[in-house]
Amino acid sequence: MSQNRRDFLRHSVCAAVGMTSLASTVFDLRRVASACSSDTGYKALVCVFLYGGNDSNNVIIPRDSGYAAYAAARGNLALSLTDPNAPVLPINPINAGGRQWALHPSLKGLQGLFNTGRAGLIANVGPLVAPVTKTAYDNGTAALPPQLFSHSDQTMHWQTAIPDQAPRTGWGGRVADMVDCLNGNHNISMSISLDGENTYQVGNQVTQYQVSAGGTIDMSGYRQPVPDDINHPPSVALRKLLAKSYGNLFQSGYRDVVKRALDNNALLSTALAAESPLATAFPDNNYLGDQLKMIARLIHIHSALGLNRQVFFCSAGGYDTHGDELNAHTDLLTELDGALTAFNAAINEMNLANSVTTFTASDFGRTLLSNGDGSDHGWGSHHFVMGGKVAGNRIYGGMPDLTIDGPNDSGDGRWIPTTSVDEYSATLAKWFGVTNTDMATVFPNLGRFSNPDLGFML
Repeated sequence: MSQNRRDFLRHSVCAAVGMTSLASTVFDLRRVASACSSDTGYKALVCVFLYGGNDSNNVIIPRDSGYAAYAAARGNLALSLTDPNAPVLPINPINAGGRQWALHPSLKGLQGLFNTGRAGLIANVGPLVAPVTKTAYDNGTAALPPQLFSHSDQTMHWQTAIPDQAPRTGWGGRVADMVDCLNGNHNISMSISLDGENTYQVGNQVTQYQVSAGGTIDMSGYRQPVPDDINHPPSVALRKLLAKSYGNLFQSGYRDVVKRALDNNALLSTALAAESPLATAFPDNNYLGDQLKMIARLIHIHSALGLNRQVFFCSAGGYDTHGDELNAHTDLLTELDGALTAFNAAINEMNLANSVTTFTASDFGRTLLSNGDGSDHGWGSHHFVMGGKVAGNRIYGGMPDLTIDGPNDSGDGRWIPTTSVDEYSATLAKWFGVTNTDMATVFPNLGRFSNPDLGFML
């Protein structure tokens, strides 16, 4: 728990956001206390956030007559349909309507999951205040999320699903608030982050709990009680401080937070140490894979933690590919594919395929037009959903017309989203146990869109 000044400020800001959300929020807390799904089986929702803005124009490409428009616009960023050294990977969506598509050469594992029905693609998703047409965008009458094409703003919009309100909570946090009643007598939070604080998991009642890819994050220099602790006086001194009574509410509150953190750390460390090892191998030198491996372990011990519902967050960076895109994107997607494929195998090993759903998100897509060596900030993008309850081998939503200045282009091949983050997220939340009655509480703008359930969850 040793911190530098920057880390302290980050933690303080996150805490301030959490405290503010208690006083002012879209939630009606009285309903949170009483709302609970009748679906009591185990489920986990895993968010994989790709920071920087994934260029999904090269995640999935046309391999039919639409390829010509794609290649002409992408120029030096276009993937080849005929390169024997880096062949694109055909997929055969059930609902392709005669179209033919292929995935990036690095996505071999996801190609297999897609074609066998264990993964689906959600097309042209992005933050929206309300549906937007090309005409309304061009003439300035469309209601738009603020600060389009900004990393920080679009990340916030993705993780809150409330782009037209001051962010108080994340949609993952609001979902956790709604379904935490399905958990048993538990101490560890149902919301666990493998990559530090995030807005997605900020809730009113459920607080995100952070662990590292290597396990729990210990307080530097602290030891749990042992029979003879005379050689560790700082630990003894801290425990004496925690055992004291304090008349000051701030002091007693701070004591309770520290004590709970230490107790939870000990509980989780013990549970992980007692876990039967998984046989599934994860790729080496893969930061995202390391995070997903720990998530798999935390899912493996969910019963020992008393949890029937878990919300996880992990991430990978580097997707802001303004330069050297072809090489950088190949490496990024290789990391993503290896991590997701191994995670799927680990979940299958636990016989929990129907209980775990994994989905990707990112700041935004990128321009179809090249800037010379890369692409610039975009808007709508395409995302994977993976799991045994995903109605896979399908593309959901509408793939954009890849014509520059065409019906989906807001400029330079920045696609106006045809599916909102609200619709994408609400479909996941419904599977996870948020009732139809409470959906508008979790996603207050959902009623503005036509597809509150996109149908990709069985």
